[in-house]
Amino acid sequence: MRLALFVTCFNDTLFPETGKSVVRVLRRLGHDVEFPYGQVCCGQMHFNSGYRRDAVPLVRSFVAAFEGYDAVIVPSGSCTAMVREYHATVARRAGGALSAGVARVAPKVYELSEFLVDVLGVTDVGAYFPHSVAYHPTCHSLRLLRVGDRPTRLLRAVRGLTLVDLPRADECCGFGGTFAVKNAETSVAMGGDKVSAALESGAQVLCAGDNSCLTHIGGLISRQHAGIRVLHLADILACTEALPDVPPYQPGLGGASAPDPAQWGTTASGASALGAGPARGSAATR
Repeated sequence: MRLALFVTCFNDTLFPETGKSVVRVLRRLGHDVEFPYGQVCCGQMHFNSGYRRDAVPLVRSFVAAFEGYDAVIVPSGSCTAMVREYHATVARRAGGALSAGVARVAPKVYELSEFLVDVLGVTDVGAYFPHSVAYHPTCHSLRLLRVGDRPTRLLRAVRGLTLVDLPRADECCGFGGTFAVKNAETSVAMGGDKVSAALESGAQVLCAGDNSCLTHIGGLISRQHAGIRVLHLADILACTEALPDVPPYQPGLGGASAPDPAQWGTTASGASALGAGPARGSAATR
């Protein structure tokens, strides 16, 4: 299969290590992953804020960047849902050939756990993470994508990991993108409830498939000095016995100390030896 990574603008800007984690996991399973340099924002912020006309060029860019791939893997339920559920709506506004392009590309876009479990047919990716973990199902993955138990099946197969129940797991964390800006007090209150649930679980790590939600929850955790780390699913799945932890790329959110960067396939400058896809590079070389 010819695979591509859509890293998302949020991860590319704030959590690039998560994109590298996706590459590590897929390479471990014997798959190379290309990183099309033409990828940009999926348009979710514009769409949700009512600027749907401004989302048209972003949808057009997405189709152009990912046309021809057998699968596009996304470490975000939120952005996956935007592409699969709403790109067609944006394309209808534009008219012309864009709708046909979306119809070809959007069905091949998968949230990470969907791709691993449904397409590759694996739950054990060879990971090792000796910590207790609670899983938070983010709203888009839970309600739009309906990923169900795919993420927890992957977590249960991680050696050394103890999966614990998260009380009231199906409740929103309160982030909601622009919702957190427009309704800050409500957002913080909802996030506080999620932090309380995480503390009640007794987990050492709170895991989710969207770094945006983890940023919101993790910010509240850090202000309470609650002692719980927040980690993306991909970052946990990338860990092995040789590299049992993740680099400290989440300042203030519980990031752990890590081995020398060279051990992770990167130089101190951030260049990577994990290149996958000669023509368009890889997530690790972004």
